[in-house]
Amino acid sequence: MPTCAAVDIGSNSVRLKIARLEDGRLRPLHEDREVTRLGEGVFRSGFLTPESMAETVKVLRRFHRATQQIVTDNVRVVATSAVRDARNAQAFLEWVRSATGWRVEIISGMEEARLIHLGLVSTARVDRLPTLMIDLGGGSCELTVSQHGHIRDAVSLPLGAVRLTDEFLRHDPPRKSELKRLRGFIAREVNRVAPRIGAGRIRNVIATSGTAAALAAVATHLRRGATRLIVSREEMARIAKRLARLPVVERRKIEGVGPRRAEIIVAGAMVYRELLDRLHLGGFRYSSLGLRDGILAQMAADYDRSTRSGKQIESERWESIVKAVDRYQVDRKHARDVRESAMLLFARLRSLHRLPPEYREWLSAAAMLYEVGDYVNRNGHHRHTHYIISNSEILGYTPQQRRVIAAIARYLGKSRPTVEDGPMKLLDPVERVPVQKAILLLRLARALNLGRSRAVRSVRIGLHSADVKLTLSPRRNVGVDLELWAIEKERDYFREVFGRELSTAVS
Repeated sequence: MPTCAAVDIGSNSVRLKIARLEDGRLRPLHEDREVTRLGEGVFRSGFLTPESMAETVKVLRRFHRATQQIVTDNVRVVATSAVRDARNAQAFLEWVRSATGWRVEIISGMEEARLIHLGLVSTARVDRLPTLMIDLGGGSCELTVSQHGHIRDAVSLPLGAVRLTDEFLRHDPPRKSELKRLRGFIAREVNRVAPRIGAGRIRNVIATSGTAAALAAVATHLRRGATRLIVSREEMARIAKRLARLPVVERRKIEGVGPRRAEIIVAGAMVYRELLDRLHLGGFRYSSLGLRDGILAQMAADYDRSTRSGKQIESERWESIVKAVDRYQVDRKHARDVRESAMLLFARLRSLHRLPPEYREWLSAAAMLYEVGDYVNRNGHHRHTHYIISNSEILGYTPQQRRVIAAIARYLGKSRPTVEDGPMKLLDPVERVPVQKAILLLRLARALNLGRSRAVRSVRIGLHSADVKLTLSPRRNVGVDLELWAIEKERDYFREVFGRELSTAVS
């Protein structure tokens, strides 16, 4: 069974979690965390400081040694808000790579929300009622509406505790004018998404990350040790007011806050106060699960799709694709017909194309999405399709996977891919040949449905040493001349890619 490691490079702290997949479940082996305040200053200046980068790389070296000592099979390293916003992010990524050999993946706020949600629903029991998940980090705050274990909505707001402290709180303790401006900014951002969140009719709230842990600890402290699972809205208002009045030296003395968290806890408390108040929420329950647990769940699913997280990811991906189909006004019936033909060709021609198993899903996604570019403009729609798929938030796919899907969907017109094309250059070199094969399968699937009338009732595929023969069975009183013409146009490209002749017949 594989041993996996997840590294979360956040704006305030860096976290490591190592787990082994055993009997379909992840068993934690090692955890580590260090506050490096990577995002300090970046939200005002736009640059990561040399000091924060050096401190973060130092911690990452320690994490790297841990992954070697435990002998991990796979390590995934992600960076969030601070690195997303930094203009010198590439220098930091190269520094990390030279120090550890790790390639850091910068994830979007939406992908961050999805992974946090995955970590919660694949590891903990989450109520089937509408639930709001709040993850307030150093640079951003992710809000995810979940019901029956599925994401119904997700937003990322620029309300991180480090970001807000740097921007608004210059005195210790903060002045009333600073707190007023801070609350006004938070209120503006929360009010912007309040109708969307309110539409979810939230019944439960789960909060993750260090700020939520610290606030839950403060609530317990103020209760004089009495433990309750929920930090209520009224308690949160009192906590935010009390923390704002204390200097940092006094905040550090509160059990559960910690010396570094005390510096940013006022801003974090203000965010939670405004969220609970403006979204009319009763309170929140803290969970120790978070982004790193979602990363591990994703890695487990990539290894074994039969796991709970594997089924969750498949569902998320399909729901996200269907939403994109509807958003860009694609003919869903036609998209499903093309997808069905693509899956048939993938299965029947497996011994010829020899594509890795994951290409089946990527081909399926490309078949559903290849017409999204029409939404922008029919002229140049293939280019628009590539851009939309590459840059849209299709949940569950990494940026590299989206680039593969986009490249497969890009070349369905007159042009054929070459190594000099921009979409092909964006791919890892090892993906370029498999992508060309997948492109051809999708071109044939589209040809089989060119008339959009389901004229082809069934297809028999004869695979021989020198040629491949497609025998089309038309529906009664319907011709397939258009489909035959479209398939014939692919003969030269088929010979170029697979080295065999392509022929057709009608039964």
